[in-house]
Amino acid sequence: MRSTEELKHLYNTELKDDLTGLEQERIKIKRLTILLVAVALVFYIVFINIKNQGLQYTVVIIGVLIVLFGLGYTVIIYFKYRKQFKDKVVSKVINLINPDFHYNANRHIEVNDFNDSKIFSTKAERCNGDDYVSGKIEKTDFKFSELNAQYKTVSTEDGKKKTEWHSIFRGLFFHAEFNKSIQGTTHVLPDKAEKLLGKFGQKLQKNKSRGELVKLENLEFEKHFVVYSSSQIEARYILTPVMMESMVEICKKYGRKMYFSFKGERVYCAVEFNKGLFEPRIRKSGVNYNDVEEMYYLFALIETIIHEMNLNTRIWTKD
Repeated sequence: MRSTEELKHLYNTELKDDLTGLEQERIKIKRLTILLVAVALVFYIVFINIKNQGLQYTVVIIGVLIVLFGLGYTVIIYFKYRKQFKDKVVSKVINLINPDFHYNANRHIEVNDFNDSKIFSTKAERCNGDDYVSGKIEKTDFKFSELNAQYKTVSTEDGKKKTEWHSIFRGLFFHAEFNKSIQGTTHVLPDKAEKLLGKFGQKLQKNKSRGELVKLENLEFEKHFVVYSSSQIEARYILTPVMMESMVEICKKYGRKMYFSFKGERVYCAVEFNKGLFEPRIRKSGVNYNDVEEMYYLFALIETIIHEMNLNTRIWTKD
């Protein structure tokens, strides 16, 4: 991973000019959005002040057509702007981190990979997302993307079926080859109960559906995470003192809720975010180094996890 000095150099020599060149598109989208809201408001005011019902219908039809046309035009401009941002800015940041990484702005981790992790007890029925990055860091292959995993509920209301989609997880999802061969499944989850309720929370940690509760000797690790596994012995084989220290450091560095699972020959990691990432600004100027730096550190999470968790070191049966 390159230094932040190299990122600053890239920003000053290339990215700043690229972002400045995109500003006219951003301003156009912002103005069109404000104009559409103003037009809709004007038509609404006219509508409520007209007494003739026939004329009201005419105003509604004209207003809806104008707003829909304007909205469609704005969406076209936005997706053009977004594509240029991904091509000119995001791809260059990823290339700086590692030129051998493969980036696809419109792809995401597949729903089967999310469900295979078994990090979340609810099974996803669909996944949305973007900014897919794949590659190899030394000996370790990985896949990574922004992801919104969802399940649906179907209910009947007034004789009509109503389908609703609910989010299971939203954030960054990552999986990589693990450096040990394991037979069962081990989950490392945020320890919400103990953080909120102290020792009493320990009694609430039992979760038979995920396996046995594993208590470890690292007190700092226990403050951040709770561990469940199909095997107490295998959990300790995976979670070495070095591994636990590394997971705590990663958690502290990024300050987000982090979920891990170790299954088969893969390690899975989910980092919770409640906002879209790696997207261009609309309301404020996009010419901002801090935004680029934040993007850089989020993508660099890939290398941080692989190096900090020592995944490139092959143990026993791994080459």
